[in-house]
Amino acid sequence: MYQILLHLHSLFRWLVLISLVLSIYRAWSGYTGNKPFTRTDNSIRHWTATIAHIQLILGFILYFKSPFTGAPLEHTLQSMELSFFSIIHISLMIVAIVLITIGSGLSKRKPFSKQKFRTMLIWFSIALFIILIAIPWPFSPFSHRPYFRSF
Repeated sequence: MYQILLHLHSLFRWLVLISLVLSIYRAWSGYTGNKPFTRTDNSIRHWTATIAHIQLILGFILYFKSPFTGAPLEHTLQSMELSFFSIIHISLMIVAIVLITIGSGLSKRKPFSKQKFRTMLIWFSIALFIILIAIPWPFSPFSHRPYFRSF
């Protein structure tokens, strides 16, 4: 069960990143080009938030099943990798998902296209920045994980 969750969480990382980059691109091009906010833009906004929420649920399940996060506090604070997953990673990811949720909700409620695009652009860009910091990249000094996990 743990391995399946780990692989799903790793896969969804890329779906979140791709959907966020696509949303930010659409928001930027719509905002700077004075384009109308179309049904496609709304669908991309919606699916970006949905994919991020699925990733959050997978992350929570993995967090409570993981041998890393179950370590006693004194071991967690002594190990950079344990600290990263037990404290930093989950905290920053929750913040990022909250920002995506707020940005999606605010954008949906704005009356004009330019305001919708601007709201999406700001909130989703901040969330993407936080996510990029919190991902355990292979080159990270905190924790080293591969780009893709194989079964």
